[in-house]
Amino acid sequence: MTTTHHEPAIAATGLRKSYGDTLVLDGIDIQVPAGTVFSLLGPNGAGKTTVVKILSTLISADGGRARIGGHDLVAEAQAVRAAIGVTGQFSAVDGLITGEENMLLMADLHHLPRGEGRRVTAELLERFDLVDAARKPAATYSGGMKRRLDIAMTLVGNPRIIFLDEPTTGLDPRSRHTMWGIIRELVSGGTTVFLTTQYLDEADELADRIAVLHDGRIAAEGTAEELKRLIPGGHVRLRFADPAAYQSAASALTEATRDDQALTLQIPSDGSQRELRAILDWLDAESVEADELTVHTPDLDDVFFALTASGHQTNQPNQPNQPGETIR
Repeated sequence: MTTTHHEPAIAATGLRKSYGDTLVLDGIDIQVPAGTVFSLLGPNGAGKTTVVKILSTLISADGGRARIGGHDLVAEAQAVRAAIGVTGQFSAVDGLITGEENMLLMADLHHLPRGEGRRVTAELLERFDLVDAARKPAATYSGGMKRRLDIAMTLVGNPRIIFLDEPTTGLDPRSRHTMWGIIRELVSGGTTVFLTTQYLDEADELADRIAVLHDGRIAAEGTAEELKRLIPGGHVRLRFADPAAYQSAASALTEATRDDQALTLQIPSDGSQRELRAILDWLDAESVEADELTVHTPDLDDVFFALTASGHQTNQPNQPNQPGETIR
């Protein structure tokens, strides 16, 4: 059975895992639509890699169930393995042989006929800009080249679901941006990507949906913008050149924080289009001209620190969600 149009590429319910007396996963739910990027964030030791290992059949969960690519994780483990690719935190590249030999070895592991294995290898080496280095020992590759080779090896079996466990750790900024381009290209071709990362800007840049793992549970889940709206502190800043206009606005906008020296007002706001429109309509109706309007919203760093702070309650109260918002 393969993934249907309506079935998520990854669907997990109630995953639990303990190591001895240490509870790592306390009943987490994950759903990832096909052809999207799902990013799992969490502090070191939160259990992100454990989730990847369970969903990729490397270890067994203590409880819960999951379907990957339309296959039951336990009953159809071999079919799950055939549908996925995994790139871990540490390179699986063998540095003693060439990049091309690494690729051909992977083709052999996938039982590809020799001719097809060479064709796939040549195509992937070109796609990942590794042709010039193909016949050099992989040990001579830069960190970015090794990661590109790592993902190229993962793609030999043409998986439709790829688990990337911190794929850009240790890479320089240019190599990270190159990897981002590769991930976008994979998704544009219909591949589903499950990404764990320690770089919040990476999740912000790539992920369609993000979940924050804390104390064994999903503390919150949503798009980057939805998560940012969970955290207070957003505001609109109005700056005035005309002291009279500033005073007029300050007198009317009593909820604003004033800075009389800089002639600025800071108005609490979630940065939504509705709130911005209300402020602009008021300025227009009162014929008050602000010289500059800037929107300040919490970033993912603020979200991450707030949700993973000591003592933070991960169980959100049962209340109606904002449109498009999922809170767990």
